[in-house]
Amino acid sequence: MSWRALTVLGLLPLAACGFHLQGVARLAPAFAATQVVADDRYTDFHRALVEALRASGSTVAANGATATVEVLADDSGQRVLSVSAQNKPTEYEVYYTVRYRVKVGEREALAPRVLTLTKDYSFNTDAVLAKEHEQEQIRGALARELAALVMRRLSAITP
Repeated sequence: MSWRALTVLGLLPLAACGFHLQGVARLAPAFAATQVVADDRYTDFHRALVEALRASGSTVAANGATATVEVLADDSGQRVLSVSAQNKPTEYEVYYTVRYRVKVGEREALAPRVLTLTKDYSFNTDAVLAKEHEQEQIRGALARELAALVMRRLSAITP
């Protein structure tokens, strides 16, 4: 009995401070049915954005949507940051850039915006396969972070 009382007393301050789990954005009712328009529906960003919309309670619809998120550009890649004395790459930078706009009905609720995230990683020629896997993991993480940024901007729209 005393453990339950201590547990309740321990959780009371969390309830009083407005604590809530991170990750799910509350969207306006206009985003109840959202269409995501993109040239390539199989990118990491598109997948992450659709998952984030569904997690927030929005229905991702092909037709009859009340809001539209248009992905105008979705680009990722890597650049060499540094090279060794033997002229071999030792560090790369992975980048992910998206350009999007949002319409609610026929009205443009958010003008075209560009978001870019980068992350660098060291490269070792003895572990090429592992480093390729690391690059893919970084690209996926950047796409999820970009989708979260877009969701935060969507949650700020009050049509």
